[in-house]
Amino acid sequence: MASGGKKGKAAKKKSASDRKQTVLKIVLSDTCAVCKTPCGRGMRYLDRMRQPGAMGKGVPCVLTRTIV
Repeated sequence: MASGGKKGKAAKKKSASDRKQTVLKIVLSDTCAVCKTPCGRGMRYLDRMRQPGAMGKGVPCVLTRTIV
């Protein structure tokens, strides 16, 4: 008798478009300034924006994470 594993269908891999994705909102320094749970990334961004002449486009906020 032959020893072996179970024969069956192989698990189908999900395509890239079927996987769940995490989306973070981009927030500005004024949002980071009033945040109740400050993160390191937001505080570094806030410090940079306090410098004279600083230009920024925002930072991704982990508290606004949604799964799509």
